Amino acid sequence: MQALTRFVLRHKALVAISWLVIAVAGAVTIGGTTHRMTNDFAMPGQAFKVNNQIVAEYGNGGSQAPYVPVLTAPPGQRMTEPAVAAEAGRVFGSIAASVPDARVVDDSSTGSARFITSDGRTTFALVFTAPVTGFSGPDLSPAISRAVAAALPRGWRFGLTGEDLLADGAPASRGTGIIVETIIGSAGALVILALVFGSFLALLPLVVGGVSVLATFLIVGGLTEITQISQIVEYLIALVGLGVGIDYSLLVVSRWREERSAGRANADAVAVAVERAGRAVVFSGLTVAIGLLSMIVLPVPMLRSVGYGGVLVPLVSVLVAVTLLPVILASVGPAVDRPRLRTERRPSRVFSSWASVVYRRRWVSAAAGLGIMAVLMAPALSLHLGLPGAAAEATSGPAHDALVMLTSGGVPAGVLTPAEVLAPAGSAPAVATRATGVNGVYAAVTPSGTASVRDGHAIVDVLPFAESSVPAGQAEVASIERALVGSPGVIGVGGTGASLIDFDHAVYGEFPLLLALLAVTTFILLTRAFRSVLLAAKAVVFNLISLTAAYGVITWVFQDGHGSMAVFGVPATGAITMWVPLMVFAFLFGLSMDYEVFIITRIREAYDSSLDARSAVVTGLGRTGRLVTSAAAILMLGFVSMSTSPQTDLKILATGLGAGILVDAVVVRCLLVPALVALFGRANWWLPTPVARLLLIRSPAVDSAIKVPDLLTRG
Repeated sequence: MQALTRFVLRHKALVAISWLVIAVAGAVTIGGTTHRMTNDFAMPGQAFKVNNQIVAEYGNGGSQAPYVPVLTAPPGQRMTEPAVAAEAGRVFGSIAASVPDARVVDDSSTGSARFITSDGRTTFALVFTAPVTGFSGPDLSPAISRAVAAALPRGWRFGLTGEDLLADGAPASRGTGIIVETIIGSAGALVILALVFGSFLALLPLVVGGVSVLATFLIVGGLTEITQISQIVEYLIALVGLGVGIDYSLLVVSRWREERSAGRANADAVAVAVERAGRAVVFSGLTVAIGLLSMIVLPVPMLRSVGYGGVLVPLVSVLVAVTLLPVILASVGPAVDRPRLRTERRPSRVFSSWASVVYRRRWVSAAAGLGIMAVLMAPALSLHLGLPGAAAEATSGPAHDALVMLTSGGVPAGVLTPAEVLAPAGSAPAVATRATGVNGVYAAVTPSGTASVRDGHAIVDVLPFAESSVPAGQAEVASIERALVGSPGVIGVGGTGASLIDFDHAVYGEFPLLLALLAVTTFILLTRAFRSVLLAAKAVVFNLISLTAAYGVITWVFQDGHGSMAVFGVPATGAITMWVPLMVFAFLFGLSMDYEVFIITRIREAYDSSLDARSAVVTGLGRTGRLVTSAAAILMLGFVSMSTSPQTDLKILATGLGAGILVDAVVVRCLLVPALVALFGRANWWLPTPVARLLLIRSPAVDSAIKVPDLLTRG
């Protein structure tokens, strides 16, 4: 760190101009970068192969959920009447004629009364279209609506629903957009930073965060030219990147002010701040990066791309914080540190007093903290993976109204997510008969016509009672797979439900091994950072506890529906979006570790100076407590901004990340960490000499001086 600081301070103009050019290039190319991002969840597996074959042969369907147009005849007319049924068939036929590569499955093409509601007035169709690889389209609902409007008889009513339309939310609730969300997060961060610094220094972390975001977008833009990058990365760079960049610069700037208040010259203060606080920033960035790096080994292209793009967020933020920020502080730091309404001459009285109380009441504090975490973790035991149910996707709007027209007439919501069974054309009727007898199947139909028969193959559409996104629907699709996959006359089972099952097996089947590898890697890194075996192990365990608490919160709020309607306008989802726990794990594992590194490295520094555990805890928390809570509040604002997105899955993700950060900063780091450091006593600082040598720690004298019999004595 000293060598790096000397280099950047000798080449201030070069460093500043380089980052300026990178930031401008990132801003200029950001539109093209986001345009090239995709939302492809494909992965190897039985359903993946079948879905690909269906799309290759038919040009539609597969994992793409169908649009569901709904027609209601005037009072007195019934779809069971031949003339009325013919009119409905003509209207649905206009969709096939107007939408390229569309495949329409309805009553007229199947002869199944299951496409008609119990009152006989309403019918629906399944319109399979080409797969979509992005959040924003192409949206074929306008083309479908125009085709129906041109053919709709007088007095008939028309509605259009479908899983994707429901996921977009109500028209009046389209979200704020990534630009507005970033502005909201930045404005809130500026207010908090102004309270922390009491001077124009509050602007510096925003500058660092902004440069970090633009630089990351520039690098990710290059990656989009050679591989697929998920659109989720766009949100993570803009909001998480801004928060992490601010966090890191907040720590460095605060340490610089502290050294200036102690009487150091500006250049010396910059050097000490980067050496001490910059070291913590580097270790924090590495822990965040390790968590995101774990996504790269997963067999899901979308999640792997999140790993590629996401790992750049902390690394670029660290690089900006230890290069550009020292240049700014050395050049204009004292000039912008005005009017200095707050200084860093002494530790925070509030957090110093709090640390003293926690140290004296260590047993009570530890019990209280663990009790709170146990309550938050408990709901996670009932977490179900899937996708939000249709009722939770949109609670108003045309798509919701069309769905209600069906469900109120006895048609289950499972028709929105049919399973598609690919079979030889001659075997299709027998396969449909076999599928009809499977428990949980509402209907199994074999449409007639060339649209459903290609290259000697036919598609049997199996409509379950429950949506395949929720646990009940997944169980029904699993029953369909058990009954049909591998049996004579069946090539395979595709559709969204089968894809979700493949996702679950491919990703979460290896999750324990992934978690173990990540925990071991982080433990080694933190042992090097803290120069302590016990503190590193405690940090890893508490991170896992924080993660479980975050899972408990999103389960209780969204899956079970406690407050989700009041806060987000979303009823109980019945399941948590399949990829959200992975994303929460990857980001929260590293982000929450930031605060552990900030606090423990400062406690470690104070202990090395005094060899007094109580003084070290009070000083460490007094110096970092305000920074940790402020940093957590800034990240929380970013996640609150993300939660304004119209997509329910992004609301769940933002809530999980925000809850995890809040709980970790308040309960774990400011209550449990000081309490357990007090309880462990001298054992906190134990580092065997062989381990120190293995980790290339040059000065383990304090740690190795502690003998094993002394580990249970208080410091």
